[in-house]
Amino acid sequence: MSEAWLQGPLTSAAYGWRLERRDGVTLGFTSHDSDVEMDGLVLRASPGMMPSSITQSIGMEVDGLDVRGALTADAIRADDLGAGRWDAARLSIFLFDWTDPSADVRMLAVGELGAISHSSSEFEAEFKGPAAKLDIAVAPYTSPGCRADFCDADCGLNAAQFTHQAKIASVIGSVIGLAAPLPGGHANFAFGKMRWLDGANCSLWSDILSANASSIELMVPPPFLAPPGGRVELIEGCDKTIATCGTRFFNAINFRGEPYLPGNDILTRYPGAGS
Repeated sequence: MSEAWLQGPLTSAAYGWRLERRDGVTLGFTSHDSDVEMDGLVLRASPGMMPSSITQSIGMEVDGLDVRGALTADAIRADDLGAGRWDAARLSIFLFDWTDPSADVRMLAVGELGAISHSSSEFEAEFKGPAAKLDIAVAPYTSPGCRADFCDADCGLNAAQFTHQAKIASVIGSVIGLAAPLPGGHANFAFGKMRWLDGANCSLWSDILSANASSIELMVPPPFLAPPGGRVELIEGCDKTIATCGTRFFNAINFRGEPYLPGNDILTRYPGAGS
């Protein structure tokens, strides 16, 4: 380390954290005892928020790193953690000179949050660095169903063609009543997704289990209360079969599966097996 502020018997170093959620909400924290502004972001004083010991080695791994801290009403809240708002949030941990925040920083780790656990007063999050991407299988497993996510790059379809706006008329558990009938065939929304545009659930996604002409049923109830009148965005779904891909979407050329590949049960197919 060559930074001048890290040399000498006394230093003015402090830890800094930058947390950016997938919806763009960004928070900053510092182990210093006062707030510090850095590049337009206020790092809030959080002396109790500390990373575990960080081991840096040659390569991409950051070994044995986790982050823990106190839950605060205006920053990281237990209900937001439970709703998944902080899942896969981008995390940067660094050392900086609190007397001169504009100076160069010593970056310690960059990655995203993994498994998160929390109690009534504190949270603990696993850190996933760049090396975590090496755990992804190079070649996908075979499957009779499509492995692509609907309207992703592999699927190739345009999500805008299958996206609809709606207003909530009622919420009873996981059943969302709509103020107007669903456009087109309501069966098209099974296995789709719903994004909340208003209220406490704003920006969260919910998986759709089934639908009829005037309501949809979610896989699980919404994490927060959803009063009538709120807006939602509905994206149609796909059951990932070759029949649906070919006849409904005319997209069989991009089907990411092997529907006609024999399975393990081919070993039991011999004359007289069914008698």
